[in-house]
Amino acid sequence: MKIQNVVEHIEASQTELVNHNIYSKILTVEDLRVFMQNHIYAVWDFMSLLKALQVNLTCVKNPWVPSENTQAARFINEIVLEEETDEIRGGKVVSHFELYKAAMEQVGADTSGINEFVKKVKDSDNYRDCINRYNLNDNIKEFLNFTFDVIETNEIHKIAAAFTFGRENVIPDMFIEIVKGLNENNSNIASEFVYYLERHIELDGDDHGPIALKMIENLCGNDQKKWEEVKNISKKSIEMRIKLWSHITSEIENENRNN
Repeated sequence: MKIQNVVEHIEASQTELVNHNIYSKILTVEDLRVFMQNHIYAVWDFMSLLKALQVNLTCVKNPWVPSENTQAARFINEIVLEEETDEIRGGKVVSHFELYKAAMEQVGADTSGINEFVKKVKDSDNYRDCINRYNLNDNIKEFLNFTFDVIETNEIHKIAAAFTFGRENVIPDMFIEIVKGLNENNSNIASEFVYYLERHIELDGDDHGPIALKMIENLCGNDQKKWEEVKNISKKSIEMRIKLWSHITSEIENENRNN
């Protein structure tokens, strides 16, 4: 089995994700607030997925030993550098999670929920308990728990599959154009979010995709069982994103009905 088999296996799900009606629902600043207040949890747990890759593909303990796959190690380290300590306009260094929160604050979205959640996770010795007990919609809890289910397998090919097919390039260009239009029609109220989205495009470039696919090929080799697991995890990752998008769509529709 080759990477092309995985791509073909998830093609229908990817098409469904790209064509999701959530993008046509974000018509006002109020809609964008609802989107961001829910999506921020996926921005948060992405870093744990990325860190799990870093732990498994590089050496982050003493004594140091060389990585077996230096190209994959460099690839992951570069993404960690960008996501955790990006140097943005004016020379300021922030994580993309913090950059997203700043964008939320600019549009008037409520950040108290995510701030309290992260504090509870930080102060707790059982982050799963925090996820399951916190006042979150069940769809968000399910999304987060799936991410950590994959991480806790400690099987790097599964983590890489969730990262490559479930997190990279999941927001279509159309959405960015919608946000740009919303920003221009509302006195640049979403300029920070536009910057966040464009920053990801700029950093991803043209090489992230091919390198990520090569990473999976190297991790699976000729192991048929691993390839099957990559297929299943990849499809499930996209399905979880679709389910999250559907939940946020419902939240936007409910908010509009109540106003």
